Order: sequence, then C-alpha cells, then structure tokens
Amino acid sequence: MATITFDTHKFIRTLKAAGVPESQAEAFSEAFKDAQGEAEIATKRDIDDVRRDIDDLRRDMDARFIQSEQRLIIKLGTLMALAIGIVAALVKLL
Repeated sequence: MATITFDTHKFIRTLKAAGVPESQAEAFSEAFKDAQGEAEIATKRDIDDVRRDIDDLRRDMDARFIQSEQRLIIKLGTLMALAIGIVAALVKLL
C-alpha cells in the first residue's frame, strides 16, 4: 500500500489562519496524522493486480464451465443412446 506525505506544519498554519487556537491546531494535526497512518490506500498497481486476479479467475471459471458443459453433453448423449436402445428392444419384443 502507498503512503501519503502530510505537511503538519502547513496544516497547523492553515488552521491558525482560520482562527483555531495553536494548541487545538496541533492536536488536530496529530490526530489527522495518526488517522492517516492507519488508513490503507490502494495504488494503481494494487488495482491492476486485483484486475489481473479477477481476469485469471474469470478465465479459469470459463474453462470449468466449458469442461462441465462437455461432460454434460456426453452424459446426455449416452442416456439418449441408451433410451433409443431400450425403445428398440421393446419394439422388437412387442
């Protein structure tokens, strides 16, 4: 994950210029810096990695669906051939 630089001095100056007392501005700055340090930020590389993983998963699932479809076709063909054989045998017997 990426880190973001934070200029605490500029942040404090901006708050003081807006009328916030210096002690509060310093407390806000420290709290913001702590919160920012705990945050996890995704980079473009992280997002690209996730996209690549999703694409790999999609290709794998597509291959599995095709394989399942082929197995199902073979099973249905076998059942149809068996059913035709049973019907043909019944016709000869009757």
